[in-house]
This record gives sequence, structure tokens and C-alpha cells, in this order.
Amino acid sequence: MHEMNIAVRTVELPPSASIAPLYPGSNLADAYAVDLPTAQARQMDMQSLARQLLGKQPGWARKLMVLRDAIVARFGIRTAKQMEARPGKRIGIFRIYAVSDDEIILGEDDSHLDFRLSVLRNRDAGRHGCVTVSSVVHCHNRVGRAYILLIRPFHKLIVRHSLARAARAGFA
Repeated sequence: MHEMNIAVRTVELPPSASIAPLYPGSNLADAYAVDLPTAQARQMDMQSLARQLLGKQPGWARKLMVLRDAIVARFGIRTAKQMEARPGKRIGIFRIYAVSDDEIILGEDDSHLDFRLSVLRNRDAGRHGCVTVSSVVHCHNRVGRAYILLIRPFHKLIVRHSLARAARAGFA
């Protein structure tokens, strides 16, 4: 595939996302979008598209997750390995809540917060469509609010990097 300019954009929270009713009162809500690079990506099933997006993380992100796990385990928060081992359909650490033709809802509930991630495809935007990743977090307590405060910059960096990496690879 030839080199292309990948522009990940900060966008408004999409009102058409299934998680839109969760936006009010959230402790974190953000959305990022990238154009789909190929007609093939426009036609992929949403679980495959989400796996390409959330799949292989760079070494620096994996190291951050190891550090996160070492810290959060002391506060009774589930580690990545504990989340991956939970029953049900999953993509990595995230439970799959719902899948439709153009959206997949992932997330996790824990004692400190509830997290939802929408991967929403708009087939009519741009040449091949675009995909928007929206995140919503509702904290239950001080531990959750402190956690979000600490991870917010890393969350944004990882989401933006994941979108750019998946687009450069053609979501293939």
C-alpha cells in the first residue's frame, strides 16, 4: 500500500452512537475519527474492524498497561489479565456489548467506573467512509475519578495512535 497522509481528527460526540444516552454526566467523553482508507475497510464486519483497531498495541502502550496493572491491583481494580479472563465475547480486555452492521459497543464495568467504547462507521463520509471511536466513562467513587485523571492523557494518545495505525494498515 502506498504511503498516505493519515489525519486522526478530534470530533464531536456522535449523536447517532448507541452510547449517546451515556454522554450526560460522564467523567470522560471524547471522540476521534479517521477516514477509512479502502473500499474493503468500508465493507468489513464490525468485529473484524474493531480487532484491527484495538489489536496489536505498540510496545510503549503494552509497557504502560503493565505499569497500570502493577498500580491498580493495589486498589482492588481488575488487571488486564483478569479482564481478558472474564467470560463472554471479548476483544482484548473489552467485553463486547452489542454489534450491528456499522457499530460495535465495547467496555467494562468495575467497582470504580463503567467504561463504554463505540466504534461507529459512517459509510457515507469521505471517499470510503470514516470510523469514529467514542469513549464514555462514568466514575463511581474517588478511586475512579483519580484513575481517570491519571489515565486521560494516555487514553487520548492510545486511541489516536490506534486509529492512525489501523488506517495506515488499511484496517487489514
